[in-house]
Amino acid sequence: MKILTFTTLYPNNIKNSHGVFVEQRLRNLLKIEGIKAKVIAPVPWFPFVSDKFGQYAQFAKILKTEERYGIYISHPRYLSIPKIGMTLAPILMVLALYPILKKMLKNNEDFDLIDAHYFYPDGVAAAILGKILNKPVVVTARGTDINLIPNFYWPRKMIVWAAKHADSIITVCQALKEELIVLGVDPTKIHALRNGVDLELFFPEERAQAKQKLKLNRSTILSVGHLIERKGHHLVIEAMPGLPEYELLIAGDGVEMPRLKKLADDLNVSDRVTFLGAVSHHQLVTIYSAVDILVLASSREGWANVLLEAMACGTPVIATNVWGTAEVVTAPEAGMLIEERSSKEIAKAVRTIETNMPSRKDTREYAEKFSWDETVHRLYNLFEKIIKNQLP
Repeated sequence: MKILTFTTLYPNNIKNSHGVFVEQRLRNLLKIEGIKAKVIAPVPWFPFVSDKFGQYAQFAKILKTEERYGIYISHPRYLSIPKIGMTLAPILMVLALYPILKKMLKNNEDFDLIDAHYFYPDGVAAAILGKILNKPVVVTARGTDINLIPNFYWPRKMIVWAAKHADSIITVCQALKEELIVLGVDPTKIHALRNGVDLELFFPEERAQAKQKLKLNRSTILSVGHLIERKGHHLVIEAMPGLPEYELLIAGDGVEMPRLKKLADDLNVSDRVTFLGAVSHHQLVTIYSAVDILVLASSREGWANVLLEAMACGTPVIATNVWGTAEVVTAPEAGMLIEERSSKEIAKAVRTIETNMPSRKDTREYAEKFSWDETVHRLYNLFEKIIKNQLP
């Protein structure tokens, strides 16, 4: 079985954790004997590498090809036009990638199936390429591609078209499957296959030692994710005046950094709020192990990997009850959900969970139910049926 993984969500030499959940699924799938894979992870074209150009300069610094964990990855460039680019993105992606895929086939670098991740623009482009090249296509929906982007008229139309022409659809949680059905997608084509967690990478370090490494001297809350409004870091900061004995670590970078720092200053909690910036997954293991509670205050999530990562390190979580989070946090040893996305409810939840803190052992054992094994074997069986044209 030869798989071509197609996605803009894949780690690279500049952003090591970008779309790491796609890489993790592929790496675990490749443990099954007889599977080979290549990755095409397109990157917007930009000519300059000077840091004054911000994110676009980062795109320019990404290698054209690289290898990670024995997997060959190509980063072809496609034209991305600011402002109007959202509607044109799938077509521009197809125009850039069709010659590359055609050349691959001509050079006997054949593949049996296109495994696309994120419905827009990636999944739409993959569906078009699959039609042109006569290759089966599977698209995995991961979150905002279904619970946010369909709010725009033309992207919604293209997503529904791609879903109709894909051979099969995967969602990382049941909530996304139900939303696709609301959009008019045939439910028989949709398979909810959750993400797993790397239980070998994420494990509980000795907490006292982890705290010492990070120089933490009091109870600690952690908030992880890009510094954007949707992730709700501001709500966790706003909860801090009501939690005077706690300090807060924020792991991630993004455009909201200046506003969040100002918010901490305005609330007089800046001495208890530390911005860690972007951190690697290996660094996160120590951070997860050192803190007392992870808080995820997102307004939208497909399947939030940070929840299981924290649990695998023995740390319980508090999360807003949105989309797939209710499928991740289902027992007291995992943590708790909050129905109202507010600083008041976050502070209240911290007080609730601290009075009945689960043991690190129980939290770890809960996370162990979410290994990748079941997901990748179901994925393999689905791919095999599609390639052999055995789907009903």
